[in-house]
Amino acid sequence: MRPRPWEQLGREPLRDCRVFRLERVIARSPTSGEQHDFFCIESAEWVNVVPITADEHVVMVRQFRHGSGTLTLEIPGGLVDPGERPADAALRELLEETGYRAPHVIAAGAVNPNPALFGNRVHTFVAPMAEKVAPIRNEGAEETSVELVPVADIPRIVRAGHIDHALVLAGLYQWELSRR
Repeated sequence: MRPRPWEQLGREPLRDCRVFRLERVIARSPTSGEQHDFFCIESAEWVNVVPITADEHVVMVRQFRHGSGTLTLEIPGGLVDPGERPADAALRELLEETGYRAPHVIAAGAVNPNPALFGNRVHTFVAPMAEKVAPIRNEGAEETSVELVPVADIPRIVRAGHIDHALVLAGLYQWELSRR
């Protein structure tokens, strides 16, 4: 027997944390009929960008992440603003986080960051012919630097564990699949 969807009986906002909201979801089991509470994180859509320069380098961002307490190596990305298309957010995030611009982006796919907790999607775009046009715009609490990584080195860096952000790895894999 295949699992069936649960009936959602209600949602209760618990906390607004600026970039996401925590909600309690009350749902009824399709098997037992019992009610259960679940906790979900509501967020805007997100984007990841794989910027590729003319000389075959991936434009990456090094930054400190408070969740892991480590410096990470990531592709640019961020939240889609209200009313903004994901492709436009990808171009905006690329410019803000790296100072690079691309003439266009190509959709490579979208995934759910974790269906147990999230309802949003992470859209990955490839930005070919990215070129440096401006300084990085570190605003607020952002402190980042740009690193150019040869395309050919990405698999080695991933295998060595130097890139371990799951959504960055998903974005890089979607880019790899789009190249085949």
